[in-house]
Amino acid sequence: MTTSTSSTAQYRSDVCIVGNGAIAKTAALGFAQAGHSVTLLVPSSTQDGGAGSGGERPWDVRVYALNHTARALLASLKVWDALDAARVAPVDAMAVHGDGKQGGNLGFDAFGAHTGALAWIVEDSNLNSALDAALKFAHKVEIVKGCGARLACSPEGATVVLDDGRRIDAGLVVGADGRDSWVRGQCDIGIDYRTYHQKAIVTNFSCEKPHHGVAHQWFTCSDGIIALLPLPGKRVSLVWSAPETLAATLMEESLGELAVRLCEYADEALGTLRPLQPEAVKAVPLALVRPHALTAPHVALVGDAAHAIHPLAGHGMNLGFGDIVDLLRVVAEREDHREPGDERVLARYARARKEDVFIMQLATDGLERLFSTNLEPLRIARNLGLDLLDKLPFIKRRLMAHAIGQ
Repeated sequence: MTTSTSSTAQYRSDVCIVGNGAIAKTAALGFAQAGHSVTLLVPSSTQDGGAGSGGERPWDVRVYALNHTARALLASLKVWDALDAARVAPVDAMAVHGDGKQGGNLGFDAFGAHTGALAWIVEDSNLNSALDAALKFAHKVEIVKGCGARLACSPEGATVVLDDGRRIDAGLVVGADGRDSWVRGQCDIGIDYRTYHQKAIVTNFSCEKPHHGVAHQWFTCSDGIIALLPLPGKRVSLVWSAPETLAATLMEESLGELAVRLCEYADEALGTLRPLQPEAVKAVPLALVRPHALTAPHVALVGDAAHAIHPLAGHGMNLGFGDIVDLLRVVAEREDHREPGDERVLARYARARKEDVFIMQLATDGLERLFSTNLEPLRIARNLGLDLLDKLPFIKRRLMAHAIGQ
């Protein structure tokens, strides 16, 4: 790996990846290990990755529930085993609770799914540290710091022009630059956008009782959707998708007061919750983003640039890893006379992702709409539906297989 900031340089590679998150870094490693030269364009303000200072690091409030598809991809890139395993928690079961005193219940477990774990909870910082370490040894990856000003395409390929005049020429540009993707905008790809009028409140707590690897989720209707995910030891990570007014109140309160609020839901399963030290909390606006296309001439979108969904299923990051798996596969399987950015190759990528993305968008958006409607007949019906589904093992296994990426 090399890093460049020269204002007079011109770069040429097989693939240019725009972005600085875990999806962009994973895509860069994937293409490099497949034998392609890669330019990774990251913001100028990006800090070089490091191991960090001694002593135990604070627990990151941003975590991912990575499924089997994500784990297999990271393992193939020699990244999974580079994670700090002491900070990774397997999810052995999931308990879904309906709203109201007579709320329905739905349970999933690894035994029923015939697998060792449903998912693994990994901190954003842990994942990115492992990816940064792998990139340092990636000989075919050049990291360029800068800001894109223009993206131009021709029959021969694509050119990213930076705001200081530098150019990156590539046969394929991969937009891995998030929900507000600059690459997507440069390609004039329109989007369908719908705000959920919610914010995801994320923080961590210690719990009085052991969580036994169980992820809990409560659909509360008026208060939104609350998830408590297992962390190593007697710790849990909160993702509370709260209506904006409630979210503003939660952000004004102390984490101790937030823990008291959560007792209504979590006390029986987890006991008293206490904020981890040092205290940290973030609020992330939630929206559904559906781009009208996943590709443009010599351009492919991955991750949140290609689809942003509600976090209630915890699969936004997994969809991004699925994008990388399918993009790497169609590029590897292309005919000898086709380049990675060939129109037909990219069309195969778009077809490969269509069903998986559509199903996850439909499921997460539909569930959010269903459980945010405060009508008593609908409340009764959805709670009965949870109880009924819990008694249908065949359908549960099919749902679990899709969710965990098997």
